[in-house]
Amino acid sequence: MQPRIYTYKITFEEVPYYYYGAKKEKYFDEEYWGSPITHKWMWDFYTPKKQILEIFDYTDAGYVKALQVEKRLIKLVLNDEWCLNENVGGALSLNSCKRGGKIVGKKMKEERKGIHALTFEERSENSKKYGKIGGLKNKENKTGICGMSLEELIEAGSKGGTKTRGLGKGIFARSKEEMQKHGRKNGIKNFKNKVGIHFQTSEEKSKNGKIGVEKTIKLGIGIHGLTKEQRIENSRKAGMIVFEKGIGLFSLTPEQKSELAKRNNAQKWMCLETGHISNAGGLSRYQKAKGIDTSKRKRMA
Repeated sequence: MQPRIYTYKITFEEVPYYYYGAKKEKYFDEEYWGSPITHKWMWDFYTPKKQILEIFDYTDAGYVKALQVEKRLIKLVLNDEWCLNENVGGALSLNSCKRGGKIVGKKMKEERKGIHALTFEERSENSKKYGKIGGLKNKENKTGICGMSLEELIEAGSKGGTKTRGLGKGIFARSKEEMQKHGRKNGIKNFKNKVGIHFQTSEEKSKNGKIGVEKTIKLGIGIHGLTKEQRIENSRKAGMIVFEKGIGLFSLTPEQKSELAKRNNAQKWMCLETGHISNAGGLSRYQKAKGIDTSKRKRMA
């Protein structure tokens, strides 16, 4: 009998994995079970079964057609979790890309190439530079996060937070002690590298803080989503916890409290609109009473 050209599907008796391929026989009924590389162990460990799907003319044109059909079959399921094919027509599956990315990334790190050849400061600068370019482009094209309304952003954030909490991933995979430890570590790192909030001047912090407060008031979220009674109760509970643990203000001796008060009162701030000078708290009260933006201030001493 004549040899055949056919497409086939390999399945396994014990597990739902499968594999597609095409074969051009050298002689009729040539034994052939595919040519896997990454998952070859499955053929040895489990019991494979072969199903011939379609037979083609034993010609060059027939073989080309069989390869085209094989490509269409695999393309539809390349990233299916049970599909054992890892590439088709030069396109790799997501799993192959991940494995390749890890190998290349590890090699580049060892050889200090690409991003690994940059210092922390250079990476930080590039992130700011290209992040700004990408952000402006998304804003202009109304794509990504910039294509969502405020309500959609809040809803997406809420869903994402609920999902990660339920799965115990991200920040929710850590204990309270671990979060506190990482928070302190990252805070010191950001302070040293002058990034995040530590990259801003006192005036910028004050201005951004005010913007944030106005937004939370407008949306009725955070502390502004609570009633007056709820805020009082939460403050009382927090105060009791701080007192019982002896942290914050309650960790200081009377002498340390006195010294801290002296330092704070020694600070002098000037209102940029009227020139009035006072300490931080006194100037805030003065500006609020006059209806002046509290960010319009300058530290004098």
